[in-house]
Amino acid sequence: MNNTLIVLPGPTGVGKTAVAIELALRLGCEIISCDSRQFYREMRIGTAAPDEEQLALVKHHFIGFLSVRDYYSISLFERDVLAILPSLFSKCPVAIMTGGSMLYMDAVCRGLDDMPDTDPAVRQKFIDMYHREGIGGLRLALKLLDPDHYAKVDLHNPRRVMRALEISESTGKPYSSFLTSIQKERDFRILKAGLTRERPELYRRIDERVERMIEAGLEGEVASLKMHRGLNALNTVGYREMFMYLDGEITREQAIALIKRNTRRYARRQITWWNRDKGIKWFDAGNREMIMPWVDSQLVS
Repeated sequence: MNNTLIVLPGPTGVGKTAVAIELALRLGCEIISCDSRQFYREMRIGTAAPDEEQLALVKHHFIGFLSVRDYYSISLFERDVLAILPSLFSKCPVAIMTGGSMLYMDAVCRGLDDMPDTDPAVRQKFIDMYHREGIGGLRLALKLLDPDHYAKVDLHNPRRVMRALEISESTGKPYSSFLTSIQKERDFRILKAGLTRERPELYRRIDERVERMIEAGLEGEVASLKMHRGLNALNTVGYREMFMYLDGEITREQAIALIKRNTRRYARRQITWWNRDKGIKWFDAGNREMIMPWVDSQLVS
């Protein structure tokens, strides 16, 4: 059997963790987490990270290995996953990667484009703009400099918007012009089995998961991180809304409702992103018995 990375993409709340563990137990392999917020050890509840029982069943990599104060990036994740895969394949010719961070998953599967160096003074200019004008100022600047990338980038993520701005201004070319989408060669096979559910069922699961997070102590987790709220790691659904509640801007009930709504919106963005990838074979996450035979057939082909 050729070394194979089985990739399980899917929207938040669809049930990726359970399917990945079941598949890993059958194949005797390990799991790579591709959820960029589960990287941080202080963010266990709000990211629905696998619990201790699940982690005891199958060895997981890239969960809780960073502090929110640590710098990490998509390129570092690509580097680190490619570095660890040979050791995983030495124990089993199969490894599983699952999670909801689209760009991180694509970095491992497709590789990243080579980006030019940028002027530190330009980088500082946009950092200052962010502090002065907030994310709104960055969005307006990007819309003027690179409308194509503006239409695709996560406009809630200031770090990604600033990165596009500094490259656009430093080079005099739109950031999108450096995104060649040329897939890099990998020395292992990649199988993509996407997980989906009917939209009403997915939304029900998302709402129930948010309620479980609240019961598990999300409010306390967010309160313990309030001093770090300006860090990029905490600029994410669940934490933003709970910070608003802790600041007295909204009620607790409003915060919970916003978390549910914004999580559903994020799930829709994930679905739209992955629907562009024609290499994904989609399965209903509620019918796992269909996934296993397909994986088995692909591994022996």
